[in-house]
Amino acid sequence: MPFANFKIPAGTLDAQQKETLVARTTDLYAELYGERARATTVVLVEEVADGGWGVAGTVLTAALLRQSPDGAQPSAPA
Repeated sequence: MPFANFKIPAGTLDAQQKETLVARTTDLYAELYGERARATTVVLVEEVADGGWGVAGTVLTAALLRQSPDGAQPSAPA
């Protein structure tokens, strides 16, 4: 049974984006293992609390992830 576990920052994907993530992941497994894998593919999307994870010793927050690579703050979402 193919299994994928995505951990994402809480509140950064809406329901439609999560559905897309599940569908595309399932499609990828079916492409790699054949259509027989589609019916048994499990995709788990877990939301991690803001500030509940980090990389390279730095605690990450949704605000930090929304910053552009040059450090500029993005405009407010529409």
